Amino acid sequence: MITEIAIIDVKPGSEQAFIDAFRAVGHDLLATTPGCLEARMERSRETPTRFVGLTRWESVGAHLENFRGTDRYAKYRAVLAPTLSAAPRVEHFDDVMNAA
Repeated sequence: MITEIAIIDVKPGSEQAFIDAFRAVGHDLLATTPGCLEARMERSRETPTRFVGLTRWESVGAHLENFRGTDRYAKYRAVLAPTLSAAPRVEHFDDVMNAA
């Protein structure tokens, strides 16, 4: 299992539009992807225009092949892109307590 962490900055004034788009479309596109174990979006208290997407995947391959390599990602991006101030920064992380 891996955790994908996406740091997402939105345009000032677009915070609620981003939240609404994620709730209406984005979450389901992620959560129903084969290999997705959990999908969450959290908002910074200190920087209200910053969000962190936390998605747990069975593997990096599940993320890249089942989501990024499909029309799901294109739809996800199209819904959220108008609110973004920059491209999200995305990395994959391993749980050090359960690493082999």
